[in-house]
Amino acid sequence: MQSVASTSGCHYSGMAAARVWPAARALEKAIARHVLPLRISRGVSAPSLPPTFHTSSLPQPSCHHSLFSTTFIPPNLWSSASSSPLLPSLSRRPLSVAAVASTVQESVAEAPQHVPKKPDGPPERERVELPTNDSSETLLKIRHTSAHVMAMAVQKLFPGTQVTIGPWIEKGFYYDFDTKEPITDKDLKKIKKEMARIISKKLPLTREEVTREEARRRIEEIQEPYKLEILDGIKTEPITIYKIGEDWWDLCAGPHVEHTGQLPVKAIELETVAGAYWRGDENRQQLQRIYGTAWENEAQLAEYVYRTEQARLRDHRKLGQELKLFSIQDETGSGLVFWHPKGAMIRSIIEQYWKQQHLRNGYELLSTPHVAKLELWKTSGHFDFYKENMFDQMAVEDEKYQLKPMNCPCHIAIYKDSLHSYRELPIRWAELGTVYRYEKSGTMHGLFRVRGFTQDDAHIFCLPSQIADEILGVLDLTEAILRQFDFTKFEVNLSTRPEKAVGSDGIWERATTALREALDRKGWEYGIDEGGGAFYGPKIDIKIEDAIGRRWQCSTIQVDFNLPERFQMEYQDADGERKRPIMIHRAIFGSLERFFGVLIENYAGDFPLWLAPVQARVLPITDSQVEYAHRVARQLKAHDIRVEVVSGERLPKLVRNANADKIPLQLVVGKQEEEHGSVAITARGPNGDRKLGEVDVAELAERLKVAEAAKKRWFD
Repeated sequence: MQSVASTSGCHYSGMAAARVWPAARALEKAIARHVLPLRISRGVSAPSLPPTFHTSSLPQPSCHHSLFSTTFIPPNLWSSASSSPLLPSLSRRPLSVAAVASTVQESVAEAPQHVPKKPDGPPERERVELPTNDSSETLLKIRHTSAHVMAMAVQKLFPGTQVTIGPWIEKGFYYDFDTKEPITDKDLKKIKKEMARIISKKLPLTREEVTREEARRRIEEIQEPYKLEILDGIKTEPITIYKIGEDWWDLCAGPHVEHTGQLPVKAIELETVAGAYWRGDENRQQLQRIYGTAWENEAQLAEYVYRTEQARLRDHRKLGQELKLFSIQDETGSGLVFWHPKGAMIRSIIEQYWKQQHLRNGYELLSTPHVAKLELWKTSGHFDFYKENMFDQMAVEDEKYQLKPMNCPCHIAIYKDSLHSYRELPIRWAELGTVYRYEKSGTMHGLFRVRGFTQDDAHIFCLPSQIADEILGVLDLTEAILRQFDFTKFEVNLSTRPEKAVGSDGIWERATTALREALDRKGWEYGIDEGGGAFYGPKIDIKIEDAIGRRWQCSTIQVDFNLPERFQMEYQDADGERKRPIMIHRAIFGSLERFFGVLIENYAGDFPLWLAPVQARVLPITDSQVEYAHRVARQLKAHDIRVEVVSGERLPKLVRNANADKIPLQLVVGKQEEEHGSVAITARGPNGDRKLGEVDVAELAERLKVAEAAKKRWFD
């Protein structure tokens, strides 16, 4: 879940140590600072992004989400969606969507075997619902104890190895080690075997409280300096220790199972070896990280393995290259997307649909510059609070200009161009606005995190009394648009006022109540993230579930009390007084680039008929029908059908290539079809290809127009 890999680890850090299960989550932020993950390796690794890492949990690039909240989260801690590992645990009402594993793959390089081979959508099978660390304390204990048992096994097999930290994470657990000799993936089998031996002995896990002096004495006795550094960061006493049996222990806040025999050994796998820097500092010791996954039973592990392999097959970077949709070229600029003809076509279709839906729902479209004077970003607060994520300024005629990292100040500039009456409100403005953000090279990942991207931004300026109605309208529009792209399962969270916030108690209460009212009127069940809102207003986050059960953060609705104050925005009330409007930030896709990546993986590159860049491919049986094939294509293009002709190979190869390119319709033309003015249709469908027989070209054009207008998934 966008619960970024819930990294409430066992180890103490520079913040006060938690001592009981709910409080243990307070360790998340500290753990995030401990290590900087490197690429997966078979041996000692060098710094770079893991090749199979997925940022489904990546914080959504939208104005409301990012403003003043840009804590860097290492890639292994990113999750699907807008919740952060720094947020407190959610108190939840039961959700209509079952809790399933979210989209971050914890740097898995190779999954265990017995996986499916075909990427074109999951085969017919019974899906096993996967619990999460939030939904199952049993699972969390299994993962936490598995991490300790793995560390114990490593120190047994590799004498002289020192342990650092080892938390549970969203899909399992990891531990970081300082080893005398490199550990490789080949060593995982014997480590797992030693873990099985420890588990079989049913060793008790005992919690012990000791003084700081006693903890220091024990650490010095075993000569583990990393533990001393962790101990020095603990500000409270007593110090808690967890022991496995009598010989192995670590600084830890828990929770754990009662004894190792409670671990389901057949539901635990070690996955890969990666690299990390101690405390996330590239100038400090390079460590080795072992990732593992653990579940409550074998069925859950098998489901996880299946989903992991499906995610690998659906990787948007791989499919983007194979289907010639986009590229990101280091020689022209890391994190900058080049849209190839087919990808640009899909993007254009998405944009046109987005604009159409917004115009129908009372929005007006804006277009704003890509740069603005630096003063705009100083007024908005971005220069003070977001500078590290902005590109350097450029000098133009003795003035400084800034590439825009967000669209909202530009929309405010348009609002302030004239005085507005309360009768004009609400004002709904929307823009597909390109923004630029500086991202470190090691954090970028395909389309999920880039340096230049297009936000589907909208801002609503309204009266306090209009908030609930406007939010409900946004929820309705969001649902309609997401359903059109075959996302039908949502997880919704409402984030409330944090401890530090701008705005009066009254306006916060009114805004939060309005968001609750809108959600209740919508009829959606939702979780409450108490204190998880931005300091400038409450928000609603919506995660979508894809075809293989992963969750992605896309849509966010954010009430903002801060920018109207900073920019002195006003409207004239009925009594003639000038008052501040309420500002609502809203994004449905988050960014076109990221949403496009999600679409590729959701459809496995097999786009619906209405979205497909090439809807039909005409395949002549012999060279004698090539001219007729082009006549068919021209006839269909006259009806705005996206069609192409491919020839020059034997028909079986043409068909194979069309299948590989995931073309919805194959139109085979031979001598008979030329004589009849027809084509022989083979259509892709949910259960494989279907031969629809011979159809007149004019009839086909009409049927395709109807299917296009209805935005059908398949042609029938």
